[in-house]
Amino acid sequence: MKVDGKEMRPIWLSSDNPLEVHVIDQRMLPHELVIAPLKDVDDTIHAIREMFVRGAPLIGATGAWGVYLACINAPGGQVTDAWVETEAKRLKASRPTAVNLAWAVDRMTARIAAVDGDGPRVRAAREEAAAITDEEAENCRLIGEFGVALIEEISRKKKGETVNILTHCNAGWLACVEYGTATAPIYEAYNRGIDVHVWVDETRPLNQGARLTAWELGKHGVKHTVIADNAGGHLMQHGMVDLVITGTDRTTWTGDVANKIGTYLKALAAQDNNIPFWVALPSSTFDWEMDDGVREIPIEVRNPDEIRYIQGKVDGKLVQVLVPPAGSACENHAFDVTPARLVTGFITERGLCEASGDGVLGLFPEKGKEASCR
Repeated sequence: MKVDGKEMRPIWLSSDNPLEVHVIDQRMLPHELVIAPLKDVDDTIHAIREMFVRGAPLIGATGAWGVYLACINAPGGQVTDAWVETEAKRLKASRPTAVNLAWAVDRMTARIAAVDGDGPRVRAAREEAAAITDEEAENCRLIGEFGVALIEEISRKKKGETVNILTHCNAGWLACVEYGTATAPIYEAYNRGIDVHVWVDETRPLNQGARLTAWELGKHGVKHTVIADNAGGHLMQHGMVDLVITGTDRTTWTGDVANKIGTYLKALAAQDNNIPFWVALPSSTFDWEMDDGVREIPIEVRNPDEIRYIQGKVDGKLVQVLVPPAGSACENHAFDVTPARLVTGFITERGLCEASGDGVLGLFPEKGKEASCR
């Protein structure tokens, strides 16, 4: 995607130094565009945990490049199975909810294990990390191609009037390498000349909607309005939302959706007001081993300071401001799970389907055996 006319991704291998992977430090957006170098696995884990990078596809790509960094930093240049497995285990533990991380890291270790020799293993790791990154970008492009049909249908019914879409958190290119998941159909609709407007949930406590989604949409020229998290239900009640599209960090093959905290409440409001609630995701975000997302998906509990403090820009400087009383306890559940019954359907790189085991396996029949061996 473009930032001020320059093509940019949120992660890339340095063209000047192949020993470094560069990422956009998304904590600084929208006020500062800061590029951070990752030189080893410790840097990669820090970037994932502290949310320099976030969003399921991007976390997966970052994990893949982390395995590459593990290879080039192997002690004595010896890329042994034991070393790769140890570093891979550390990477997978850095964030528990997004399934793409484990998927990408496991794919990397399998590719490396199939190659003999230290140099060939480093080359294989570099090639595989690049392939994973490019494939995730292409999957998101296809999500846009399939998902735009939903927006086109609403536009036809409204005789070309503005299509109002509500989204939660950031599921754009910053989270997904290119295009985004939830935003991919929106960008495609905009590019096709459809009059589209996005209601952007601020997404407390880290304000990924207000900071990141609004920044992205603005750079692309898409009309948008930032709203308080709790305003979505009111807008739906008053006919101001035509469609809800969110992303997801992990979705069970049976249709339960883990996404940024607050998504479940939007799904409840959408159902009460007969508004379609779609979830956009690449197949790498499906968990083929879990049946019951509400009970089984691990929910990350993050540092309560993310609730206590809010970041903003004052007199040209980024500052942290304490909001609640200093002595008040805070608890920071980062995700919630929306049951399949509240989800209209999924937008994937293979098309649209119902939020059910039959619907998902209808698009991904090769996963049937894997899902049945849980």
